[in-house]
Amino acid sequence: MTLVPFTDLAAMTREVWPSVEIDYLAQLLGGGYIGGPAVTAFEEQWAAYCGARYAVGTGNGTDALELTLAALGIGRGDEVVVPANTFIATAAAVVRVGAVPRFADVSDETLLMTPGTVSDALTPRTRAVIVVHSFGQMPDMTGLLALAAEAGIAVVEDAAQAHGAEWDGRRAGSFADAGCFSFYPAKNLGACGDGGAVVTSRPELADRVRALANHGRSHGAAHYEHAYVGTNSRLDALQAVLLSGKLGFLEEWTERRIALAARYRAALSGTELRLTAVAPAARHVYHLFAVRVARRDRVRAELGRHGIETGVHYPLPCHRQPPLRRFADRPLPVAERSAAQLLSLPLFPHMTADQVDFVSATLRETLLELRVGPELIDVQ
Repeated sequence: MTLVPFTDLAAMTREVWPSVEIDYLAQLLGGGYIGGPAVTAFEEQWAAYCGARYAVGTGNGTDALELTLAALGIGRGDEVVVPANTFIATAAAVVRVGAVPRFADVSDETLLMTPGTVSDALTPRTRAVIVVHSFGQMPDMTGLLALAAEAGIAVVEDAAQAHGAEWDGRRAGSFADAGCFSFYPAKNLGACGDGGAVVTSRPELADRVRALANHGRSHGAAHYEHAYVGTNSRLDALQAVLLSGKLGFLEEWTERRIALAARYRAALSGTELRLTAVAPAARHVYHLFAVRVARRDRVRAELGRHGIETGVHYPLPCHRQPPLRRFADRPLPVAERSAAQLLSLPLFPHMTADQVDFVSATLRETLLELRVGPELIDVQ
């Protein structure tokens, strides 16, 4: 019996539905399902929220990454630096445009890329770096952008887990050549199905992404005129209506996530768990509340026995995934070590304080019973 779910997507939709019902039904019954005013309106709203000039809706977040790389002209013979501890989509987008992923390690404190870990991965063939804002926190964008400028490479933000996250007061998606978002249902801003977006302040890049996502049609061209060999990756109008509605709740939901995370941190302080550090310049939006713990699978099983759902993000680093091993050329100790320790605890906007307290108390008891502590003394 589940007492605390890992997330509750239906609760978010129920809260939003009264504010979108009329528009959604009008869109549904009106027959305008692809493109149109609903998509344009959401793109404008999302660009403004992120602090960028343009947003282009896409079919999903993976396509957003691939389309951005293609629009930047990255392809065969090029290398793109990506962190090893990301979802496979980040690296897969690089491979699918014909380029080579160069895997970088991450900070042992934040589990995010740093200028140092990116620098270690650079070669003369590096054309870009995809900076992943894992768990809901942005890394040192000031340092990373300076490094990229010195190296003469493009920067792409993979902000799939970082809707509304900030670095030094600026939001995710506003720093790089482009920011790529997923609206997969479980994201902080989630659709009721797949969806994604590319945000940028470069008009020519936005135009090319839009064209590539729409079978290679340039803006204003006739329906059967194609400037590029593109693909079909467009945000559905029905999803755009829902996303516009949910965007009105996003800041409230984000503040709730931050408050619940603070409650977790207070309740779990003094335990053997290792919590990821939060940089002073960062606004962490807690897409995930991830902790590091020895005997992770045993701890997870015990929480499950008490009705607490958890997640693992991610049990196998990208460079150890079978189709990507050919690109691994060196050990990446932090990514490899933390993959065996990471455990994501339940966290969602409609979670109650009592649920956080129950998870925390159960976890503390589990740690004592399993005597986990000594195994985390040496985490280097």
